Amino acid sequence: MAANIQSENEYEDLLALWSDLESGLGVILGSPASTQEFAHRVLQYDRWMQGLLQRDPDVGLYLLFQLASNSPVGYSASHSLVCAVLCHLIAAELGIAPGERDSLVHAALTMNVAMTAMQDTLATQVEKPTPEQQDTIRAHAVKGAMMLGNLGVVDVQWLDIVSYHHDDSIDKVELRLASPTTRLTRILKVVDRYAAMISPRMSRAGRSATESARTIIANASAKTDEIGHALVRAVGLCPPGTYVRLDSDELAVVVRRSGQHNHPYVVIIGKPGGELISAPRLHSTAEQRPHIRSALAASAVRARLNHFQILKLSAYAAQLP
Repeated sequence: MAANIQSENEYEDLLALWSDLESGLGVILGSPASTQEFAHRVLQYDRWMQGLLQRDPDVGLYLLFQLASNSPVGYSASHSLVCAVLCHLIAAELGIAPGERDSLVHAALTMNVAMTAMQDTLATQVEKPTPEQQDTIRAHAVKGAMMLGNLGVVDVQWLDIVSYHHDDSIDKVELRLASPTTRLTRILKVVDRYAAMISPRMSRAGRSATESARTIIANASAKTDEIGHALVRAVGLCPPGTYVRLDSDELAVVVRRSGQHNHPYVVIIGKPGGELISAPRLHSTAEQRPHIRSALAASAVRARLNHFQILKLSAYAAQLP
C-alpha cells in the first residue's frame, strides 16, 4: 500500500479510514447498551482493522502510533485499537490458531467496556484516581465480561480473557504449560501495559516505545518474557510512527521495520540543533551510520510534520530487497 500513496488525497483517505475505525469503536464502547448486535459490530471492526493492516502493516502502525501518541482525547478507543493491532501481530508471530487469535483480538477491543467514559476522563485528569474511580478500575474486568455476556457475546474464551486480563494469578504458570486461555490473557496483559506506557496522559507524558518494551521485558519473569520478546519481534524496539534521536544528533521518525528489530528504516526530519529539515530523507539504520542512539517520547517532538511526504519516502524502503 505504501507504494500507492502517491497523492495527499490518498494519504488523507487512509488516515481517515483509521480515524473512522477508531471513532466507530469509540461509539460502540461508549454506548454498548444502545448498539444493535454489539458482538457482530466488534467482528466487523476486527475485519476492518485486518483489511487496513493487510494493505501495509508499517503504514498502519505509523498512523496508529501517531494517532495514539498525539492526544489523550478519546484515549479508551485509541488504546483498545492499539492493543488489538499489537495482539493481532503477536498472534501471527507466535503462530496462534485463528480461532484463538479472534478471541484475543475481540477481547483487546472490548476489555475496558465497563469503564470507557471513566478511562477517557482519567487520561485528561491531573489528579490521582479518586477512591470511587479506583473501585471502578478494580471491578472493570469482571464487570466488563458480564456486560459482554449480556450484550450477546457467546465466545467463552473472549469473555474469560476480558475477565482475567488484570489478574496476577495467571502469571504463575510457565507460558508453555499454561492453558490456551491463560496464554492469550497474558498476551493481552503485556500488550495493555505496553500501550498504556507509550500513551500520554494529562498527568504525564507517554514513555518512549523502547523504554516501555525494555521495562516490560526487564520486569517479566522467565514465565512471561516470551511475550515481550514476541512483541519486540513483531513491531521492533522502535515501531513505525515513533521518534528517535540518531547518534549524529539528528531527529528522525521510524517509518518501516527491517529484518533487524533494533535497526528500522527512518526518515530524518531534524538537524542536530533542532531545526527541521526542509527535505526529509530516508535512511536505513541497519546498513550504515548514523544509528539510533535513543528513542523519544512523542511529547518531546512538538513539530508539525508532513506525514504524507514521510510515508511517500517510506514507500521506497518497501520496494528494497
